[in-house]
Amino acid sequence: MSRLGQGKKISLALEDGTVLSGTSAGVAGTVAGEFVFNTAMSGYEEVLTDPSYAGQIVTMTSPMIGNTGITLDDAESTGVHLAGFVAREIVAVPSNHRARLSLPDYFQERGVVAATGIDTRLLTLRLRDRGVLRGILTTEEHDPAALRKAAGEVPSISEIDLVARVASRERKTLLPEGPSSLRVVLVDYGAKESIAHCLLARGIGVTVVPPRTTARQILDEAPDGVILSNGPGDPAILDAEVEEIRGLVGRLPLFGICLGHQLLARAVGARTFKLPFGHHGINHPVLDLREGKVLITSQNHNYAVDPSSLPAGAIRTFESLYDHSLEGLWFREGRIYSVQFHPESAPGPHDARSVFSSFHAILMGEDP
Repeated sequence: MSRLGQGKKISLALEDGTVLSGTSAGVAGTVAGEFVFNTAMSGYEEVLTDPSYAGQIVTMTSPMIGNTGITLDDAESTGVHLAGFVAREIVAVPSNHRARLSLPDYFQERGVVAATGIDTRLLTLRLRDRGVLRGILTTEEHDPAALRKAAGEVPSISEIDLVARVASRERKTLLPEGPSSLRVVLVDYGAKESIAHCLLARGIGVTVVPPRTTARQILDEAPDGVILSNGPGDPAILDAEVEEIRGLVGRLPLFGICLGHQLLARAVGARTFKLPFGHHGINHPVLDLREGKVLITSQNHNYAVDPSSLPAGAIRTFESLYDHSLEGLWFREGRIYSVQFHPESAPGPHDARSVFSSFHAILMGEDP
């Protein structure tokens, strides 16, 4: 993959036969994955570094991306994880006193294949009408027939263990600055760093462990609770992870976020399914079913929990106001709490950060 890609013609092809062209804003090369659209107007630095986007080519629906440049302080992990990046217009000269470099320069530095000048309205409508589509983004091939053939051969995300690609492989312990009376284990399936930051801000120590850490190893840590993080891919293929979660159910408080929510639901007997085009953005309204108030949330997922498959005792706590899909669960008997959205809310908004206070209450033996 050559770094000399900016300004070259770039082609985009979907498995349904759609072919579009634009100009490269990143490195030269070819990438493949599932195309999704993100409705955020800002926060692209967090999107680029969110491990949950592994295997996906992200299309930003906002027509101009890059105005605030890259700060290097807002990253959610140490690298870029998405397969490729598409926008209608990518700004080369940022207007932000915090910016350290421009978005195109960041693409060059991190080896990202990116396209500008693409008709993102048309692309988004394709995904809205037909659901998530596999495809390619390339500076190396422009023949329509060859592009369509390559797009049709892209494997499904359900055939790939993306968690193994992005999750932490090492155990580490993070301590809050002040006194700490509580400590949790964070199982990293591709965790955003803001999850740990939100816990530390509440005086909770965090031990981060790899995704295949066994239930016995976690229990031997003697934590006050366990958090199952966000991450990429299809929860239906992560049977080994689900089996270890089953070994934790009923033993100590559990809190699932996004993929962690889906895996926790599977562990208690529920099913997951793929949404037509998923939820990706920072403007998703969610109804708190117990308090009757609406939270505007940050979301990034293609899969959801089937509410009809929930076992007895499950209390539905949150619901999407876009498509009424399940967004949260509470099992009082097992001290199990989970949400589909991102309560760490990076880049924002921060409506949902109160969820961490709910989990803190569970750790203290109270109801959320």
